[in-house]
Amino acid sequence: MHEETNYELEERFLAADRLISEGQLREAAQMLDDILAEAPDFGKAHNHLGWLYETKFKNYDRAEEHYRLAVKFAPGYAAAYYNYCYCLAALRKHDELEIILGLALKVPGINYATLYNEYGMMREVQGRYDDAIHYFRLHIQNSFDSKTIDSAVESINRCERKKNLVV
Repeated sequence: MHEETNYELEERFLAADRLISEGQLREAAQMLDDILAEAPDFGKAHNHLGWLYETKFKNYDRAEEHYRLAVKFAPGYAAAYYNYCYCLAALRKHDELEIILGLALKVPGINYATLYNEYGMMREVQGRYDDAIHYFRLHIQNSFDSKTIDSAVESINRCERKKNLVV
């Protein structure tokens, strides 16, 4: 099913995005709230509010709820999955993170390397070092940036070291 684009809402959303970039967070949050009052199913606005609540206002419950709605209402918007994953990882909500990562892998245009890195870090935190190494290798396989690959190699080395240090 093809969704109709509401250009007026999209323009307001882009204006809110610019306000965030300019550090005008209160104004951006208000504009995003106004958009959602008019169109509660505008997933990208939920994503941006989630990001504000998580990273700037430190209200993780509200952030998580907005990310959940972002993924629900904008299932093809990759940024919502990345942000939701980062939030769940920070909160160590691994069961939920596993589900969102699985959904994210099906999103067209998503960066698999980023998702495999998240899987790797989750497995590392869980003490499942061999699984973590597996995902960091998938991260490398799907990366095209030398610095990202170097970081994944460091992650593998860190997991190998932890295997020998943590009993």
